[in-house]
Amino acid sequence: MCGIVGIVGRGEVAPLLVDALKRLEYRGYDSAGVATVHDGRLDRRRAEGKLANLDHKLGQEPLAGQVGIGHTRWATHGAPTESNAHPHFCHGVAVVHNGIIENFAPLRAELTGKGATFYSQTDTEVVAQLLAAYRSEGLAPRAAMQKVLSRLEGAYALAVLFEDQPDMILGARSGPPLAVGHGEGEMFLGSDAIALAPFTDEITYLDDGDWAVITRGTLEIYDQSGTLVERKKQKSQGAAYVVDKGNHRHFMEKEIYEQPEVVSHTLSHYIDFAEGRVKLDAAQIDFAALDRLAMSACGTAYYAGLIGKYWFERFARLPVEIDVASEFRYREMPLPGKMAALFISQSGETADTLASLRYCKDNQLTIGAVVNVRESTIARESNAVFPTLAGPEIGVASTKAFTCQLSVLAALAMIAGRARGTLSKEDETAMVQALVEAPRLFNEVLNAIQPQVESLSRELSRFKDVLYLGRGTSFPLALEGALKLKEISYIHAEGYAAGELKHGPIALIDENMPVIVIAPHDRHFEKTVSNMQEVAARGGQIILITDERGAAATTLETMATIVVPAVNEIVAPMLYALPVQLIAYHTAVFMGTDVDQPRNLAKSVTVE
Repeated sequence: MCGIVGIVGRGEVAPLLVDALKRLEYRGYDSAGVATVHDGRLDRRRAEGKLANLDHKLGQEPLAGQVGIGHTRWATHGAPTESNAHPHFCHGVAVVHNGIIENFAPLRAELTGKGATFYSQTDTEVVAQLLAAYRSEGLAPRAAMQKVLSRLEGAYALAVLFEDQPDMILGARSGPPLAVGHGEGEMFLGSDAIALAPFTDEITYLDDGDWAVITRGTLEIYDQSGTLVERKKQKSQGAAYVVDKGNHRHFMEKEIYEQPEVVSHTLSHYIDFAEGRVKLDAAQIDFAALDRLAMSACGTAYYAGLIGKYWFERFARLPVEIDVASEFRYREMPLPGKMAALFISQSGETADTLASLRYCKDNQLTIGAVVNVRESTIARESNAVFPTLAGPEIGVASTKAFTCQLSVLAALAMIAGRARGTLSKEDETAMVQALVEAPRLFNEVLNAIQPQVESLSRELSRFKDVLYLGRGTSFPLALEGALKLKEISYIHAEGYAAGELKHGPIALIDENMPVIVIAPHDRHFEKTVSNMQEVAARGGQIILITDERGAAATTLETMATIVVPAVNEIVAPMLYALPVQLIAYHTAVFMGTDVDQPRNLAKSVTVE
């Protein structure tokens, strides 16, 4: 997802804009640019690639001005070139944009027919051209902005500068988030609170459909109809976060090793450690009154939801309908009255997940949100919010957010089981005790397996394809492992239910196909061993992730056997996520890829 920053300041803003954009690098981007207005003239600097390239250009050609906007772009329309980078200029108008203007083609054709010349391949330039066209007709900036917004279709967050209004920025939001930061004699605009954290902790979030007029001392917000509205000013937690790798090579590595601490924080929010029970008052949803639960998410969050489905159905006897959000919304599933919906998102801004949420909301379902950002759109539009408390996750490949999502879902499944009378006090106590011990075990596993995984990953980096297998809750973990490997190392990987091996994937098995098998010694273990036998018989190289009993019970020769402690089944998916993450991480390091910002990917996907 692209990043937006705007400053109506008291000093030179170009360096501040770049510093703020650096805090948004975790979102993923492929070009960047800033624009300022100075002495009645717009000027800009843009560069392909990383912000270091923009920084270098600004060092050679400084940009003056106390008012400016900046942008990191993730290419959608047009290649990641300097000419397609934002800001886009047109006759005294500068625009930066997150999202997609879905009707850009007819608008572009209309403008071209009236003599407009386009200089980029982007949908964004249409906005600048439209604004300039309406200004040429005599409309003031606010009137031109409102008219343009009435013509745009799609998802967008916008920041706009006008050459003849040097002390003002206009912002607009329809989908992707946008926040206004309040300062002393200066104001700020940003995609999220993290970008604004160096400047202020007083934030006003624009609601969907809002547009804003920002000057040094004022903020005016208008809704979609053009009516002046008030939006709440709040203290942001973003200022508390320092985006720093510490002693780690990458943010992803740092976030993997933060998991013992953040999972502990998350669990303490939902579990009474002293009493050895889950906190029923943390539920906010009457699970006892439900006969079905709908769940939806995207990517890694979806795999967390798949694991949650196993837990809700087993421990709470509550049937779960789950689908990826991009399909959930459009298959128009029936939503009976005794159903609630639960949505999972790290950012709380995922466009497909938000669309699914609104579909359920329109059908009068109670909405729950498992999110990492409590100020996000998904959180604000939900009836019940279940924070994951992972802190900012900068690496594009989700790690600590995933295990914190699992922690929340485990606690909610136990809360639901207790409320529905399907979870005995003895089982609840045993599961709580297992969760209490999880952070310590996380630490032990990370320290114990790191050298072995690093050595294994060097070997794994030689292969072009990898297969992941698992049963029960290890099946979604196999999907997650394959996703992690392919998204940061670019090695093709697939995850399968181990029982599906004979239904097609076994055709791929040969000596050039490593097969990573996730197999705790649980009730599925013997059947999984049978699948491993089938792999071995065809020359496949097995990498087994199991516990002590599983390792002792396996006589097959393996490429590697990674042993983790035996744990309660509610903890197993979280614990087994660690070797899966480390395998992907170290393999990517050996491949020399951009681990934190892999190609073509964005941290938050705010368009459908």
